[in-house]
Amino acid sequence: MGAGWNEGMAMKKYRKQDFPVEQVRRFLEPGPIVLVSSACDGERDIMTMGWHMVLEFSPSLLACCISSGNHSFELVRRSRECVINLPTVDIVDTVAGIGNSSGAQIDKFAHFGLTAEDAEHVDAPLIAECHSSFECRLHDDSQVERYNLFIWEVVKAHVAPRPRIPQTVHYRGDGEFMVAGKEISRRRLFLPEML
Repeated sequence: MGAGWNEGMAMKKYRKQDFPVEQVRRFLEPGPIVLVSSACDGERDIMTMGWHMVLEFSPSLLACCISSGNHSFELVRRSRECVINLPTVDIVDTVAGIGNSSGAQIDKFAHFGLTAEDAEHVDAPLIAECHSSFECRLHDDSQVERYNLFIWEVVKAHVAPRPRIPQTVHYRGDGEFMVAGKEISRRRLFLPEML
């Protein structure tokens, strides 16, 4: 970007101190908490997940880590599909409840009063109470055995037109969440091809 980029702007410098490395997730959680719905052989489940990332735009590839001890792990591994649903702050207590229960013991849709809706391309259900739902098929399973890392292709996206910018929740560890803040635009600073 060239000289004068920050001309006239005083940037704040931070005084840092040592911090436990096992807690860096409080600052680096990759994105909003999502609810992963799955279905296989007559079973269905929902899990709360924060460990996901975008890998590619086209095809639309996402990766997520699902613990092998989670009931959803076998459902998504066997079915090779899921729906990644984006909840908003108004159901954060439900999101926490889902994360603190096991689908091996309860039907989370019934227990938490959530509405399962049919997807178009996968058998896993959409969650009607979530702002957005992304139907996914397993694109690459090469990292599942070693890291429990699933690489998904989004094959259909369902997004509510309102609110345009949903208030999502981001987990910071220790039972604390952060709500997505206000939107700011810096389009004028981007090259068109970088938008």
